[in-house]
Amino acid sequence: MKRLLGIGSRIDTEEFNRGVVINIKPDGYVVVFTEEGEQKIPLDADFKIVEYIEPEDDMVSFFDIEQSLTSILQKWMGVTETVPLGERWKGGTMILKPKSNELTPKEIPIDTFFHKIVMVRDKLRVMEQKVNSSQLDDEAKVDIQQYISRCYGTMTTFNILFKDSSQHFSSK
Repeated sequence: MKRLLGIGSRIDTEEFNRGVVINIKPDGYVVVFTEEGEQKIPLDADFKIVEYIEPEDDMVSFFDIEQSLTSILQKWMGVTETVPLGERWKGGTMILKPKSNELTPKEIPIDTFFHKIVMVRDKLRVMEQKVNSSQLDDEAKVDIQQYISRCYGTMTTFNILFKDSSQHFSSK
């Protein structure tokens, strides 16, 4: 069995030649090679150790911890993934212009409006999950689900703002 390499260890592989270990994951090393750039190689890959650096006691990176905590908190709070705004809308403004010229139009940054739309979508998803896991009888659940589906259907107007169509509102 090979010994575990620490960050900074130098290795030589037949495929990529010489490189330096810059991160260690549960399933492999992240190595920067002179010619090939950053590559991930399995822990048990065939390579020659040019310079061995002892691994640190704490093998979990701050990034890994932050990603795990973020994921847990998002699930716990009912928040979903970050949803990107379509490129053509970034930096744009939505103008609400009253019929009367005596009243002042209201300008809202599209990013702010989009964030609120995504929050509504997330709240609908949480509501859907809570209804499904509730003690309500099946008839009441179906009734509430129909209202939620109609809300999704109403919100499809805003699908043009989403970068990815997989994140659109859908009444299905």
